[in-house]
Amino acid sequence: MKKTFKSIRFVALALLLSGLALTATAQTKRPAGSLGRAEYIEVEPNVRLHVTDLGEGKPVVLIHGWPLSDAMYEYQYAHLVQKGFRVIGITLRGFGLSDKPAGKYTYDVFADDIKVVLDKLKVEGATIGGFSMGGATVVHYVAKYKGAHVSRMALFGAAAPLWTKRPDFSYGLWTKADVDGLITLNNTNRPQLFENFGQIFPASPTSVSPGHGAWLGTIQAQASPYAMGECLKTLRDSDLRADLKQISMPTLILHGKQDKICSYQLAEQMHALLPQSRLVPFEKSGHALFIEELEKFNDELVGFMSKPS
Repeated sequence: MKKTFKSIRFVALALLLSGLALTATAQTKRPAGSLGRAEYIEVEPNVRLHVTDLGEGKPVVLIHGWPLSDAMYEYQYAHLVQKGFRVIGITLRGFGLSDKPAGKYTYDVFADDIKVVLDKLKVEGATIGGFSMGGATVVHYVAKYKGAHVSRMALFGAAAPLWTKRPDFSYGLWTKADVDGLITLNNTNRPQLFENFGQIFPASPTSVSPGHGAWLGTIQAQASPYAMGECLKTLRDSDLRADLKQISMPTLILHGKQDKICSYQLAEQMHALLPQSRLVPFEKSGHALFIEELEKFNDELVGFMSKPS
């Protein structure tokens, strides 16, 4: 009886192993299901960034705003892939699914991180686009690295040239004291900070649906509170006028006329400083132009990237 039981176990084990072997063999007989692109890229020791890398064709690199992640471009990714582009969304350190280390959160650090990612991906001739703080980051990247890996720039509701008013810059909506208040709120009642920004993010209470608002809320909740506070300091203190004066590549500026976070005046100032720029106003949009006028946003971006170099 014992011998019979042992024989049955042996046969069962043999069948299991042979099944696994057949499965492994079957998998090796077909091309890999994935494109073999890394979802996480290390930019310095112990810091990995989440990267969405989809589609084939001309590359476009997208940088998110504060306090979102590359997931904010969900409805751009779908459209661009269908139109035959390769889309690369980079989530900055401290946000979304990227690592969230202690340390500096400046445009200089973000630009260096982007350079490492594009070096490793061997991307060339890309369009690089950025929203809000991501737009300011893109401006600094292009100026610092003299347009490495990219040939066009797109700015969406960008927080540039400056986000806060100065004695020699009266444009925009925020003072340094206002931003200090945001930093205090971030450190004492972050849900209230999210709620306050949610109220001024769209042009009106109905221009972004409750579903889209909840979706954006899930994205921003992934951000590191520390990174959020440090980025507010960067937004408060940075002046990108000198960077903008160094940039001569073709640039598309998309900006909501009713933006209550990055005033339309900022778009006009960027347009004046960028000799090869085209400014497209979004009459019905606030800061959420990538949702509020989704079709127009996607069409303008595709049209810009489709023009001959």
